[in-house]
Amino acid sequence: MEADIAALEDVDGRMADLIDGAIGEASMFHETFGYYAEGVVSSTAVLPSGWRERLVRFQTPATANVVAWCLEVHDLWLAKAVAGRPKDLEFCAALKRAGLVRVAVLEERLPSIVLDERLRALVAARIRGL
Repeated sequence: MEADIAALEDVDGRMADLIDGAIGEASMFHETFGYYAEGVVSSTAVLPSGWRERLVRFQTPATANVVAWCLEVHDLWLAKAVAGRPKDLEFCAALKRAGLVRVAVLEERLPSIVLDERLRALVAARIRGL
Protein backbone atom coordinates (compact mmCIF):
# COMPACT_ATOMS: atom_id res chain seq x y z
CA MET A 1 0.00 0.00 0.00
CA GLU A 2 3.04 2.27 0.41
CA ALA A 3 6.22 2.85 -1.55
CA ASP A 4 9.16 4.97 -0.48
CA ILE A 5 10.16 7.28 -3.32
CA ALA A 6 13.40 9.27 -3.41
CA ALA A 7 14.65 11.59 -6.10
CA LEU A 8 18.38 10.83 -6.08
CA GLU A 9 19.32 14.48 -6.58
CA ASP A 10 17.13 15.63 -3.67
CA VAL A 11 19.59 16.51 -0.90
CA ASP A 12 17.47 18.97 1.07
CA GLY A 13 14.15 17.07 1.07
CA ARG A 14 12.19 19.51 -1.08
CA MET A 15 11.31 16.91 -3.69
CA ALA A 16 10.38 14.45 -0.94
CA ASP A 17 7.91 17.04 0.37
CA LEU A 18 6.46 17.48 -3.13
CA ILE A 19 6.04 13.72 -3.48
CA ASP A 20 4.24 13.54 -0.13
CA GLY A 21 1.92 16.38 -1.09
CA ALA A 22 1.07 15.07 -4.54
CA ILE A 23 0.81 11.31 -4.06
CA GLY A 24 1.37 10.77 -0.33
CA GLU A 25 -0.81 9.32 2.38
CA ALA A 26 -4.35 10.78 2.46
CA SER A 27 -3.82 12.48 -0.92
CA MET A 28 -6.34 12.36 -3.76
CA PHE A 29 -4.00 9.83 -5.42
CA HIS A 30 -4.16 7.59 -2.33
CA GLU A 31 -7.92 7.84 -2.15
CA THR A 32 -8.27 7.08 -5.87
CA PHE A 33 -5.83 4.18 -6.22
CA GLY A 34 -5.59 2.74 -2.70
CA TYR A 35 -1.83 3.13 -2.35
CA TYR A 36 0.53 6.04 -1.85
CA ALA A 37 4.14 7.15 -1.91
CA GLU A 38 6.19 8.38 0.98
CA GLY A 39 8.74 10.94 -0.15
CA VAL A 40 12.16 10.26 1.35
CA VAL A 41 15.73 11.37 0.74
CA SER A 42 18.15 8.65 -0.37
CA SER A 43 20.09 8.94 2.89
CA THR A 44 16.99 7.75 4.79
CA ALA A 45 17.75 4.09 4.11
CA VAL A 46 20.86 2.40 5.53
CA LEU A 47 22.26 0.56 2.52
CA PRO A 48 25.29 -1.59 1.67
CA SER A 49 28.17 -0.18 -0.34
CA GLY A 50 27.62 -0.28 -4.09
CA TRP A 51 23.85 -0.03 -3.95
CA ARG A 52 23.72 2.70 -6.62
CA GLU A 53 25.53 0.45 -9.10
CA ARG A 54 22.96 -2.28 -8.49
CA LEU A 55 19.83 -0.18 -9.02
CA VAL A 56 17.32 -1.94 -11.27
CA ARG A 57 15.70 -0.01 -14.10
CA PHE A 58 11.90 -0.24 -14.29
CA GLN A 59 9.88 1.28 -17.11
CA THR A 60 6.40 0.50 -18.37
CA PRO A 61 3.86 2.02 -20.76
CA ALA A 62 1.42 1.99 -17.81
CA THR A 63 3.39 4.88 -16.31
CA ALA A 64 3.90 6.78 -19.56
CA ASN A 65 7.36 5.17 -19.83
CA VAL A 66 8.68 7.09 -16.83
CA VAL A 67 11.86 5.37 -15.63
CA ALA A 68 12.13 4.32 -12.00
CA TRP A 69 15.36 3.05 -10.49
CA CYS A 70 14.54 0.45 -7.83
CA LEU A 71 16.74 -1.01 -5.14
CA GLU A 72 18.08 -4.45 -5.93
CA VAL A 73 16.15 -6.95 -3.78
CA HIS A 74 19.04 -7.88 -1.44
CA ASP A 75 19.87 -4.22 -0.81
CA LEU A 76 16.19 -3.58 -0.10
CA TRP A 77 15.99 -6.57 2.27
CA LEU A 78 18.99 -5.33 4.22
CA ALA A 79 17.61 -1.78 4.48
CA LYS A 80 14.32 -3.12 5.80
CA ALA A 81 16.06 -5.52 8.22
CA VAL A 82 18.12 -2.61 9.59
CA ALA A 83 15.01 -0.44 10.00
CA GLY A 84 13.39 -3.32 11.86
CA ARG A 85 9.84 -1.98 12.20
CA PRO A 86 7.15 -4.68 12.22
CA LYS A 87 6.05 -3.75 8.67
CA ASP A 88 9.68 -3.96 7.49
CA LEU A 89 10.20 -7.38 9.03
CA GLU A 90 6.92 -8.59 7.49
CA PHE A 91 8.24 -7.38 4.12
CA CYS A 92 11.53 -9.26 4.67
CA ALA A 93 9.58 -12.41 5.50
CA ALA A 94 7.48 -12.02 2.35
CA LEU A 95 10.62 -11.71 0.20
CA LYS A 96 11.92 -14.91 1.81
CA ARG A 97 8.64 -16.79 1.25
CA ALA A 98 8.69 -15.74 -2.39
CA GLY A 99 12.24 -17.08 -2.76
CA LEU A 100 13.59 -13.70 -3.87
CA VAL A 101 16.58 -13.40 -1.50
CA ARG A 102 19.67 -15.55 -0.98
CA VAL A 103 21.34 -15.78 2.43
CA ALA A 104 24.85 -15.81 0.93
CA VAL A 105 24.28 -12.48 -0.85
CA LEU A 106 22.87 -10.87 2.30
CA GLU A 107 25.81 -12.13 4.38
CA GLU A 108 28.27 -10.87 1.77
CA ARG A 109 26.81 -7.35 1.76
CA LEU A 110 26.13 -6.89 5.48
CA PRO A 111 29.76 -6.04 6.45
CA SER A 112 29.73 -3.04 4.08
CA ILE A 113 26.92 -1.34 6.03
CA VAL A 114 28.00 1.11 8.73
CA LEU A 115 26.23 -0.14 11.88
CA ASP A 116 26.96 -0.40 15.57
CA GLU A 117 27.84 -3.93 16.63
CA ARG A 118 24.54 -4.55 18.45
CA LEU A 119 22.49 -3.73 15.35
CA ARG A 120 24.88 -5.64 13.08
CA ALA A 121 24.41 -8.74 15.27
CA LEU A 122 20.63 -8.29 15.17
CA VAL A 123 20.59 -8.05 11.36
CA ALA A 124 22.92 -11.06 11.11
CA ALA A 125 20.46 -13.01 13.27
CA ARG A 126 17.61 -11.93 10.99
CA ILE A 127 19.58 -13.23 8.01
CA ARG A 128 20.26 -16.55 9.78
CA GLY A 129 16.52 -16.75 10.48
CA LEU A 130 15.95 -17.16 6.76
